[in-house]
Amino acid sequence: MDKYKLCIKGKNPDYFLRKIIDKKINIYEIEKGFKKLCIVVDDDGYKVIKKIKTSYDIELLSVSGFLKIKEVFHKYFFFILFFVMGIFLNIFLSNIIFDVEVVHSNKEVREIIYNDLEKLGISKFKFKVSFSKKEKIIKEILNKEKEDIEWLEIEEIGTKYLVKVEQRKLNDNNDICNNRDIVAKKNAIILEIFAESGEVIKKKNDYVLKDEVIISGVIHNKEDIVSNKCSVGKVFGEVWYKVDVSLPTKYSESNKTGKSNYRFRYKFLDKEYLLFNKFDNYKEENIFEFSNKLLPISFGFSKYYEVIKKDIIYTIDNCDEEALKIALEKLLLKLGKEDVILTKKVLKKEVKNSKILVEVFFKVKEDITSYRDIVIDEAKEEGD
Repeated sequence: MDKYKLCIKGKNPDYFLRKIIDKKINIYEIEKGFKKLCIVVDDDGYKVIKKIKTSYDIELLSVSGFLKIKEVFHKYFFFILFFVMGIFLNIFLSNIIFDVEVVHSNKEVREIIYNDLEKLGISKFKFKVSFSKKEKIIKEILNKEKEDIEWLEIEEIGTKYLVKVEQRKLNDNNDICNNRDIVAKKNAIILEIFAESGEVIKKKNDYVLKDEVIISGVIHNKEDIVSNKCSVGKVFGEVWYKVDVSLPTKYSESNKTGKSNYRFRYKFLDKEYLLFNKFDNYKEENIFEFSNKLLPISFGFSKYYEVIKKDIIYTIDNCDEEALKIALEKLLLKLGKEDVILTKKVLKKEVKNSKILVEVFFKVKEDITSYRDIVIDEAKEEGD
């Protein structure tokens, strides 16, 4: 609401005050002085006072509300215009790719990736792609070049895409394989043995200790050693894990809904205004801001993400699901691509120092294949 601060000067300003009260004008503030009176009225009251014929000197001291904003806007019109144009130009330019760099020592690999990226819409002087589109492009390239490329990442650095590539290492059938045993990488119960070369000396469901031989490269004929070979194969075993998880008894979380928008904001005096905001709860990412100590106004441009706030209280009775989820995330960091989680179970829970401590047990089908070179005792061999 617009408000006007007026100063009324004359012999008896109280008389004029009674006059405007009779006209039912809303008065929000009154300051009395010697032969003068300062009042604050709204837009309707100001219009009525302007029509009153009087010998009193009526001076407009200041305005507030939309009129003040309008006054500042007119005063700094060109500054605001160029500022807003600069913001939109900055946003436009920041969404264009000015450089694409593929990082790899092999020139042929770099050329392959450059060509694939260009066909899929990533090249110089084109608009940046969304996160989902970028992930889709990565999958398409990996699928197309699966014989040559093992891994690909596209990192956005300002207006540049930095593409990191890892070339697939192909097995060379001519590589020399030293005489070796296949041993257990860790304590486990054997679930599966796939042997291509060597003598299998353990069987399914056997419990093996770390470094214990499962497929031997030493080939026997009864009690005699016939030859030494390079054992080739793979062994999967059941491995047990215990993962400790700590949960707060109470905490708040804000989850992004996926909706976002860009908004212009300005601050006048001590009040901040956000134009056209449609989110009740949001997280702000500041893009640009201008302020000056000499001016009572500042401008900014930000990206706003809509969030849903939720307060969560964990107890001994309802913490299992979240504890299993966190424990699983921790365990997966240790496991390989072929490893499979067989079972998971919460073993014990306790409340301590406003936290719930949970111990989770896992059974995992894991690749326990490891290798150990066969050392030949030359002295014994000569003695024989």
